[in-house]
Amino acid sequence: MEGPNDWMDAPHSTGTSIMAAEFDNGVIIGADSRSTTGAYIANRVADKLTRITDRIYCCRSGSAADTQAIADIVSYHLEFHGMELGGDPLVEIGANVFKELCYNYRDSLMAGILVAGWDKKKGGQIYSIPIGGMCVRQPVSIGGSGSSYVYGYVDANFKPNMTQEECVKFVTNTLALAMSRDGSSGGVVRLGIITEKGIERRVVLGNELPKFYEN
Repeated sequence: MEGPNDWMDAPHSTGTSIMAAEFDNGVIIGADSRSTTGAYIANRVADKLTRITDRIYCCRSGSAADTQAIADIVSYHLEFHGMELGGDPLVEIGANVFKELCYNYRDSLMAGILVAGWDKKKGGQIYSIPIGGMCVRQPVSIGGSGSSYVYGYVDANFKPNMTQEECVKFVTNTLALAMSRDGSSGGVVRLGIITEKGIERRVVLGNELPKFYEN
């Protein structure tokens, strides 16, 4: 039987809604900001969009400790790789380093990661690395506990070559819908717009999120 303070021993988790979508000049990544320890909300304003390089970021879901450790290791590897190249690493290379770590340590990690970024070779790219270490490129990808509520919305509303602002609206609406249904998701929506210029960060506060039928 669970005691009244069992939440204190529960793992710190980013039970989560994360998303990435390609548009005509790059990619947009987004996430809610709620992290939980069991049923207890440990952080209302967590930042799940993590820098790997100036043009490669990842969205993290699962164990906050696992995903942050993996992101730190990949960032370290790519920093040296960039020095050897004398330029920016490819997004695909970053995704493959994530895949290797997640696959090799699949029995001890709880990490679902979206890697997104821009490079000169292939432009904006998104790679989904779910628990277990598979890696697949997708034009749009969602993850975390909130994603199960919005697959139909994503299928119905994503279209290739959206403008930047169309894509911002699409990602914001999707995350708002996921957050409204999923008890482990909430807070603000953090967005990252990644292009040739780097990243532009935005925050949509809770009272600014779009409202839908059930509201």
